[in-house]
Amino acid sequence: MVNTGELTATFHQVFGQVSPRLLVRAPGRVNLIGEHVDYNDGFVLPIAMSQALYVLAAPADDGLIGAHTTALGQSIFFTADRPGVPGEPAWGNYVRGVAEMLRRRGINLRPARLLIHSDVPVGGGVSSSAALEVGVALALLKLADAAVEPVPLALLARQAEHEYARSPCGIMDQFICVLGRRDHALLLDCRSQEYRHLPFDFDDCVLVVMNTQVRHSIGGGEYPVRQGQCREGLSALQAVHPGIKALRDVTMDQLEAARDRMEPVAFRRCRHVVSEIERTIQAADVLAGRDAEVFGQLMTASHASLRDDYEVSCPELDALVDIAVSTTGCYGARMTGGGFGGCAIALVRTSAEAALREAIRQDYDTRFERPAIVYATAASDGAAVQPL
Repeated sequence: MVNTGELTATFHQVFGQVSPRLLVRAPGRVNLIGEHVDYNDGFVLPIAMSQALYVLAAPADDGLIGAHTTALGQSIFFTADRPGVPGEPAWGNYVRGVAEMLRRRGINLRPARLLIHSDVPVGGGVSSSAALEVGVALALLKLADAAVEPVPLALLARQAEHEYARSPCGIMDQFICVLGRRDHALLLDCRSQEYRHLPFDFDDCVLVVMNTQVRHSIGGGEYPVRQGQCREGLSALQAVHPGIKALRDVTMDQLEAARDRMEPVAFRRCRHVVSEIERTIQAADVLAGRDAEVFGQLMTASHASLRDDYEVSCPELDALVDIAVSTTGCYGARMTGGGFGGCAIALVRTSAEAALREAIRQDYDTRFERPAIVYATAASDGAAVQPL
C-alpha cells in the first residue's frame, strides 16, 4: 500500500494547505492470456495487479479541476463544467476525457484537486491508462456525491480513451480495473460483456512481471493496422460464411479453407486471433483444475503466436520469454499487453523466482540497453475509494 503520509505531504507542496479527503486505488492489470482478441469479440483472462495507481483528492472552491502527476511533475487545470478538448500534455487528456464523459452523463462535477501517483509502469503493457481513467473517475464521482455502476463506469472510461487519447482500445483494461477480485482472474466475453471470476491460485506459484523498459504506444502505428488486417480477413470469410459476425465466430477449419481468399499477412493475423481465443477458453478450464503445467504451456504457445502470426513482439520480449522458459521451475511465459515492448510475464514455482531473476540479470541485462525491471504480482481487488 502507498505511504499516505508521504502522498499527503506532496499534495500540500503542490496544492497548498487544502486537505485531501479521499484516496482512490486503481490497479493495473496483467492479461494472463487472450491478446489482441478483445476487438475481435473474443475472450480475455486478465487479473487486477497488486501494483496500482493512486489518486489523492480534495474539493476546491475556485471552479477548477486541477490534477498533478508525480511521475512527470506536471499539473493541468480546467473548468469543472467545461473540461475542454484534447491537447497537451498527453497524460492530461485522460483526466479531461473522463471529466467530459461524466459531464455528458449528467453528473455535476465539483471543483477538485487531484494528486496522481502510480507504481504501474507507464507504457509497460499493464494498463496504466485504464488505472488513470478509473482512478480519476472514482475521485471525481465521490467528490460530487455521485456514483456510476462498475460496468457503465468501465465503458465510460473506455470512451474517454477513444475520444481524448485517440487510442482504439477494447474493453478489457477498464473492466478488470473496476471488477478485479483478489486471488481471481476475470474471464470476460468481449462481445456480450458477460464475465466470470475464476480462482487463480496455483499451488506454490508466483506470477513474475518482466518489464523490458521499451515503451509502447497502442494509440498509433501498428495497433490500428492490425485491426484493419483482421477486418480484411473477416471480409474474406464473410463472403463464404455470411453468418459470421466477427473472428470469434470462425473455426480453424473455416479459416484454413479460406486461406486462398486472403492475403498471407491477413491470414496469419486471423490465425492468431482464432487460435488465441481457443487457448483462452482452454486456459479458463485449466484454472478449475489448478494445472500450472498446462496453463504455462498455453501461455508459451500464445507468445509464439503473437510473435510469429501477429508480429507484435520485439527482441527484448522474445529474449525474456526465452530466458524464462529455459529456467527450471518455469511453467510458461508470454508477452502481455499490446506488444512492441512493455512487459512479459512468467508463471514459475516460488522456489524458482530467484533463479529467474538471476538468469535475467546475466543473460538479458548484459545484452540490451536497458535492464529489465522484474517484480512479482498477484491478483488483487479492483478500484476502490478510501476516505481519509
